[in-house]
Amino acid sequence: MATVLALAGCRAEETGPVTVVGIGGAPRLLNPNADPLDAPSAFLVQSSAQGLVRFDAAGEIEPALAERWIVSNDGLRYTFRLARLNWTNGSRITAEQVAARLRAAGASPSRNPLKPLLGAIDEIEAMTDEVIEISLKSPRPNFLQLLAQPEMAVLRNGEGSGPYRIAPRPDGAMLLTLPRPEEDEEDGAPEMPRTPIILSAARAGLAVARFGEGDVDGVLGGTLGDLPVARQGGLPNNALAFDPAAGLFGFSIASNDGPLASAELRQALSMAIDRNALVAGLAIPALSPRETLLPAGVEGLAPAAPAWTALPLSERRALAVRTIAAAALPSRLRIRVALPDAPGYRLLFAYVRRDWATIGVAAERVAPNAKDADLRLIDEVAPIGLASWYLRHFECTASRICDAGADLSMSMARIALTAQARRGFLANADRILADAAPFIPLASPVRWSLVSPRLTGFRANVFARHHALDLIREQP
Repeated sequence: MATVLALAGCRAEETGPVTVVGIGGAPRLLNPNADPLDAPSAFLVQSSAQGLVRFDAAGEIEPALAERWIVSNDGLRYTFRLARLNWTNGSRITAEQVAARLRAAGASPSRNPLKPLLGAIDEIEAMTDEVIEISLKSPRPNFLQLLAQPEMAVLRNGEGSGPYRIAPRPDGAMLLTLPRPEEDEEDGAPEMPRTPIILSAARAGLAVARFGEGDVDGVLGGTLGDLPVARQGGLPNNALAFDPAAGLFGFSIASNDGPLASAELRQALSMAIDRNALVAGLAIPALSPRETLLPAGVEGLAPAAPAWTALPLSERRALAVRTIAAAALPSRLRIRVALPDAPGYRLLFAYVRRDWATIGVAAERVAPNAKDADLRLIDEVAPIGLASWYLRHFECTASRICDAGADLSMSMARIALTAQARRGFLANADRILADAAPFIPLASPVRWSLVSPRLTGFRANVFARHHALDLIREQP
């Protein structure tokens, strides 16, 4: 095996289709309003059913169905002009078709995970066959980031809107190809190289083995759970790439009954964790510990930090011990932590269990769907740089632990007419939730990929999204 891996690391640049494996189930062109997207299906959807805009390799906004757009000075109106593109049957993609799809994402029956954020939209209207206008109830920073997510892809009757065309293969993989643009056909321009992509899916262990053997050029969709599998594969040092993902990584409170109904005891659990040791043990480049619900700098806000963050770890733990003692519990505090049974998550649990033991708390790992769990792991990448995405996880409609005052502030932020007013309401909600402690933050989400020298266009980015168009930088 060592010889095979060494040869794979040194192999010459290959020709032919690029092969990509997503960690998860078989890639399918799913309707994001009805079905969740795992890594293989998200890659397939965003590549073959694009939205108005898309992310480039660095996570910046680029044209997709819309060739250009204008944002009004007050930030309330986005006007998009569609490029002249066709469905696979040759009929023109129209503004009304796109508008209908976008409306469906926020409609009552939709199970789209971005639906809570779409409440900012007041109206979506097709002005002409080629122009769409989206009106917002109040300004939203980074609104285009939301439209670039694969969950906002435009499909019609199970048919994608491009740019790639897909064809199932007998082995269950999907072949992605780029059609020749109409303008090339019309003016006789030479065809640009368009390397096909073969997309398949596998469990992490098999995906890593196939990469090590040189059978695939890239592996996408890795999380902390399966990171040890990649690290034990004996791969070249430069093959493992980490996205600087933003989002939520930590424990939500799964029950408002029993001892954890007390905010003081929830704070005690949080303050006892040695996040510096945890991050050092995970050994992930640029990963930083986090003690706040909001990351630093989102929408220009300074995250609200609990008072205990000013104390050294030894004093935090002493305070946690006193807090638990003051609760006068009838027996030793025992908590059940729900998280997947994967090696990276088991490592995470070992760290926090050790830390909680220092304050006299016993922890037990249970299955992710365990009904008797006290804490549940949240490991989600933020789809947009909005503070409200983080805070709305802990509204009373979504969280066992919440606060009516925080909900009111978030409702006011939703309709605030200026960015300054919005930030004020969001900051107030963040302060309230910092005291309520519905969440035990640890760090940012971990997302990794395996990248061979053939993927010359691959770039790590904050959204951990990697589009087929950007995997290879080709020359004419």
